[in-house]
Amino acid sequence: MSALTTERAGTQRLRLGRDFSKLWWSAAVSSLGDGATIAASPLLASRLTSDPLLIGAASVAFTAPFVLFGIPAGLVGDRVDIRKMMVRVDVTRALVLATLTAGILGGWGGLPLLYGCMFLLGTGEVLSRNAAQVLVPFITPQDGLSVANARIMGVQEAGTGFIGPLLGALIFGVAVALPFGVDGASFLCSAALISRIRRTRPIERGPAGASVLSEMMAGAKWLFSHRLMRSLALVSCVINLAGNAMLAVLVVYSGKVLHLGAFGYGVLLACQALGAVLAARFAPALSQRLGREGALVATAVLITVSETVLAAVPSAYAAGAALMIFACGTVTWNVVVVVLRQTLVPQHLLGRANSVYRLVAWGGLPVGAAVGGLVAAAVGTRAVFGAGAVVMAVVAVALLVGARHRWITRAEQSASLAQPN
Repeated sequence: MSALTTERAGTQRLRLGRDFSKLWWSAAVSSLGDGATIAASPLLASRLTSDPLLIGAASVAFTAPFVLFGIPAGLVGDRVDIRKMMVRVDVTRALVLATLTAGILGGWGGLPLLYGCMFLLGTGEVLSRNAAQVLVPFITPQDGLSVANARIMGVQEAGTGFIGPLLGALIFGVAVALPFGVDGASFLCSAALISRIRRTRPIERGPAGASVLSEMMAGAKWLFSHRLMRSLALVSCVINLAGNAMLAVLVVYSGKVLHLGAFGYGVLLACQALGAVLAARFAPALSQRLGREGALVATAVLITVSETVLAAVPSAYAAGAALMIFACGTVTWNVVVVVLRQTLVPQHLLGRANSVYRLVAWGGLPVGAAVGGLVAAAVGTRAVFGAGAVVMAVVAVALLVGARHRWITRAEQSASLAQPN
């Protein structure tokens, strides 16, 4: 039996507990609704305008809170009951989507309402995603972190990129407002599931007399003093910039270059999700086989290949294959780096350091969406993909240099030696 098969069999036997099952189901349900919105929001924007820049602005509005509220979200996660906060965020997002649904049905759902609702949904995403990653180590066994994170990412990608977009594209044709109503209902179901989780992270109080600013900056100080985490955050930012530039103009590329309709665009997103689900299934075993350094190099190569195919081959079949490859790379990257954060960051700083990392990494999302829209409007969508391929090739070379110096292995060894006996 091969090492890969042995590792896979071990992950199948691993039991992660009932609390994790509830978190997993909440992610599954809400991701299904999110997928419908992901497909429907650019379609709605494209009905309201033909300007690629204005269509991409919906993605900018959704991702801008990642930059604006990333650090405060980490402090909130370290100082409040995470479970209760996640419930309240989900209920609030359901109300936001109800407003957008009513606006579309009432005829006053234009671009300003879409941008505003996407901004609020992005704010909720910052709070909820950061809290969920902090919660996972407290409700699952230590040796199950890689599998637990992979399973959550897998179901999120299945919902947001496969089943949800197909559903969203189909029901958008039936009623424009329906995908957003479905997403709102999914958040209510998610809130009910999370409220039933028994364990949560203990609430920790800050040092007496410490200011809010100093507490927020504590996570930033730790992260930027840690060479590995600092480097991975910056590389993640570059990957997100290149990837989101591609995704922001994908709806334009599918319509104007590939001549696909709404359903065809949903199929492209489904191809991306299929690759993500496959990667989530095998990423823990692949990381074990190649080592963390090798797995990260492989992800950069996969993303480079995907961007190159999109730039060079204007075919719907090639685009579907490229998006599958792209998703395999991004999900494998996420599985590796999330576990590294959960194991290397001190627990009392996990929320804040995690949020600062995500602030740096997700900072590339709105920039990428804006740059993608500008380049597509000026030169064309295929130029966006070509530029992304060049950027990712440089990233792959940099990661290969780091792998040869065993940067992750040395960081894990240093953290192990720092633990008290």
